[in-house]
This record gives sequence, structure tokens and C-alpha cells, in this order.
Amino acid sequence: MPILVLQRLALEAILDFFYWPFWWYSKGAAHAAKWCAHLFRNIENSLAPGLWLKNIFVPMYGQYDWQGRLVSFFMRLIQIIFRGIAALVFLLVCFGLFLVWLVLPVIVLYGLVSAIL
Repeated sequence: MPILVLQRLALEAILDFFYWPFWWYSKGAAHAAKWCAHLFRNIENSLAPGLWLKNIFVPMYGQYDWQGRLVSFFMRLIQIIFRGIAALVFLLVCFGLFLVWLVLPVIVLYGLVSAIL
């Protein structure tokens, strides 16, 4: 009985070894892409440049005179610019993480082959 279990474990290990590249570039890549999209959505919700843009002409702190409107407009404009840049940088970081996911097995395989030769 234990030999059958060991045979089954060995067979499963061999099959998993050969199935791994297919999983990495299909289901694994889809999971990594969903993770990156979720991470970016969380950052976008945290920075909320769209909300700042929506309220760009609303005076801050109830200051409805022209000075309050002017200061509120420029403060929100600066916030929109910097939060938009931060969101763009974070989008690039998320895209870079996804590219690392795709390229990592190739780099590891290259390192193993170059170490052996």
C-alpha cells in the first residue's frame, strides 16, 4: 500500500512539473493581472483624482467669495495634477510587476542554464 502512495505522489510531482509552465502563463498570468488591477483600483480609490476633478469648482470651507473660489480652484488643480502623476507612476509600477511575473521564469531558466554550462 505505501508503495502505491509513493508512486502516485511521484507521478503527480512529475505531472505538476510539466504542467507548471502552462499554468504560469495562463491561469497564473490571469491571476497576476487581476491582482495588479485590484491593487491599482485600491490606489485609485485612495488617491481619488476623479473626485477632486469633479469638485474643482466647488469652493473649499464654504468660502464663496472670489478669493476663496480662486484659492480652492488652484489648490484642487495642484492636487489633481500630483495625484494623477502618483496614480500614473503606480500604474507603471503595477505594469512592471506584471512584466516581472511574465519574465521571471525565463530569467531563472537562463540563470540555471548558464550556471550549468
